[in-house]
Amino acid sequence: MTGNIFVISAPSGAGKSSLVKALCELDTKLKISISHTTRKIRAGEVDGIDYYFINKKNFEEMIFNNEFLEYAEVYGNYYGTNIDTINEFIDNGNDIILEIDWQGAQQVKILMPNVIMIFIKPPSLEELKNRLIRRNTDSSAVIEKRLASVKEDLSHAHKFDYVIVNDQFDNALQEIYAIVSEYRNS
Repeated sequence: MTGNIFVISAPSGAGKSSLVKALCELDTKLKISISHTTRKIRAGEVDGIDYYFINKKNFEEMIFNNEFLEYAEVYGNYYGTNIDTINEFIDNGNDIILEIDWQGAQQVKILMPNVIMIFIKPPSLEELKNRLIRRNTDSSAVIEKRLASVKEDLSHAHKFDYVIVNDQFDNALQEIYAIVSEYRNS
C-alpha cells in the first residue's frame, strides 16, 4: 500500500508550521518532509531536522541533476523537496506532509496528481502582519516584503483541494486532522 502525500501551503505567518507540528504530534504516523534550503539557519533550528541547509552552488547542482520533486526561489532563497526521499517514504506505505509554497505545490500536483492539497489562510491581513511581528524572526523590511507577496499567495488558494482559515488554532488543526483521517481511511 502506498502512502499519501499531503501538501500544506500558506502565506508566511499564517500558522502553517505551527499547525503541521501540532498535527504530527496528534498523529504520529504522519511525517514531515525535510526540505533543502539555501537560507540562513535561524536560532533554534537544526540542520537535518528543520531543513537541510546547503549553499546555492550545491542546490543548483541538485536542480541540474533533477533531484527535486519541486523547488522554488522564495524571498531570495531556494527551497526544494528531494524526489528520492519522498518516493522511498510513500513506497513504504507512510504518509508524508510537504510544507511548501503554492509554486511548489503546483509543481508537485503536475507530477503526482493524487496529492492532497491544503491551503491555510490567515483570518485577515492585519492579523497576519501581527503574527509576523510577534514571530520576531525577520526585520521590518523583510516583513513588509512578505506582506507584499501575501495577496499573490492568496490568489492561488482556489487551486487547492481544501482551504482552511486559521482564525482559531485548535479548530484549524481539527479540520486538517479530519482531512488526513478521511484519506487514510478511504
